Amino acid sequence: MEGFFKHKYEAFPFEIFSFSHTLMIIVMFIGVLFIILGRTFLKKHNQIVRISFFTILFLLEFLYHIWLYSGGVWDVSFALPLQLCSISLILCLIMLLTKSQVVFQIVYFMGISGALMAIITPELFLGYPHFRFFQFFITHILIIWTCIYYVIVHQYIPTTKGLVSSFFFLNGCAGIAYFLNKITSGNYMFLSYKPINGSLLDYFGPYPYYILSLEAAALILFILLLLPFKLKKKR
Repeated sequence: MEGFFKHKYEAFPFEIFSFSHTLMIIVMFIGVLFIILGRTFLKKHNQIVRISFFTILFLLEFLYHIWLYSGGVWDVSFALPLQLCSISLILCLIMLLTKSQVVFQIVYFMGISGALMAIITPELFLGYPHFRFFQFFITHILIIWTCIYYVIVHQYIPTTKGLVSSFFFLNGCAGIAYFLNKITSGNYMFLSYKPINGSLLDYFGPYPYYILSLEAAALILFILLLLPFKLKKKR
């Protein structure tokens, strides 16, 4: 597959909600359904699942940086792990190694919200069948699958305290990202400007007001992710 690992953007254009993009969204939901229906099988093979998730996440993120470096485009303005999903990926790796309940509480809310938005409206400039296309979608999908896996198979339960902790952690990361954006002229966590190729942020108002809207949206998403567990507890 010529150009699979090259920086030939014009040869692999990404089109939002194209067949390949829609297929990735469907794969994400099918995987969640499989985790729910196949929880007994997955529990029996827990060690293999966790090692597989960890290896794929780590390897694809490592190869992504190799790809950037080999193309001479790695730069501190965008390649540091300060995007929401990059932070969530690191937290998933830690959780897969340690099974930490504390890490789960943070990454469940932050990881699912960020990865889901990224999958639906990705800031992606290379489409199928380029390496970056697969790397982007597989890592984001695995963030969601990892969180769901710990809920369904390991019976981890998100809590109100976890929601608050995740929200404060998110804002702490945003503070660091804002500071480094000033130093690197970057756009980590989209705090400097909206994604170039369009996203849900286009409906959140102009800069800097969309940042406040983003805060409110994040809190609403966090509450929605907690709501099923609160309703189940009441029943």
